[in-house]
Amino acid sequence: MTTTSSRLLALLSLLQARRDWSGDVLAQRLDVTTRTVRRDVDRLRELGYQIAAFKGPDGGYRLDAGADLPPLLFDDDQAVALAVSLQLGATAGAGIGEAALRALTTLRQVLPSRLRHRLDALAFDSVRAPGTSETEVDSAVLLTLAGTVRSQEVLRFDYGTSADDAAPPRRVEPHHVVTWHGRWYLVAWDLERADWRTFRADRIRPRIPHGPRFAHREVPGGDVATFVTGQFRGNEGSTAWPCQGEAIIDRPVAEVAPFIGDGVAEPMSHDRTRVTLGSWSWPALVASFLRFDADIEVVGPDALAVAMREAADRCQRAASTSRGRTAPGP
Repeated sequence: MTTTSSRLLALLSLLQARRDWSGDVLAQRLDVTTRTVRRDVDRLRELGYQIAAFKGPDGGYRLDAGADLPPLLFDDDQAVALAVSLQLGATAGAGIGEAALRALTTLRQVLPSRLRHRLDALAFDSVRAPGTSETEVDSAVLLTLAGTVRSQEVLRFDYGTSADDAAPPRRVEPHHVVTWHGRWYLVAWDLERADWRTFRADRIRPRIPHGPRFAHREVPGGDVATFVTGQFRGNEGSTAWPCQGEAIIDRPVAEVAPFIGDGVAEPMSHDRTRVTLGSWSWPALVASFLRFDADIEVVGPDALAVAMREAADRCQRAASTSRGRTAPGP
């Protein structure tokens, strides 16, 4: 026989799983009578949960949002997942760092010892890769952006690093709020330019009131991940780099693999590695290969070989100019 507390937890879990439940179905799922279901619903109401009863052939119950935050019940995995999420949220640049840490402290205080041990075993530090920046965004702005995305309302906002009364506000149909390399962005259809645009959230200053509702549009590429990746890689509609090439580098794979990012390194011999890399332009791709400071054999395509020759000519001209300006030694 289940205890009352475990049955309440099971009932709450069912009510959270879908919007409406009939009393008979709940009784069958919990293996109790409909009278017991009514009593358990009353107990949950006493704990602060807003559970509405609705009329119908069978009658039923619905979990509604309330004015106060009731006690929350989590299983072990949910509690650990919540704690890890709070640790990540403290460094997400969403303007909630202090609140996330306070919530994590509160949660940890009430965790049973077995879960505190699991959480301590998952302790980690969030390290930002060199060269990447993380910009703090006002949490109120993020809530506004997410709210207009959900309600599908036209958003008006000033855009830039400082207020400019002369510039008219931007008018967009907001579709997605995303993060990319430590920054928050709004993906939206720009009504004035009749095209998709990506806006940095830390530069958005929303204006009130919002505009009318709009119909949903499909982002290029079919999903927001493909669109955003293509935007930042200069290859709209695809997650691939616009310029990709292969070359054999005279270095062991162990010295190459840690530094190729999303590229591929295959050992050719103990001291030669076949490398596949991508970049936003052919000169940039050449620079990616040259950074290994080793002899290079271009495999393909021809555009990479051409870019290599052009880079060599450019470097030779630069070296000649430098020699002409260098004062003779003693």
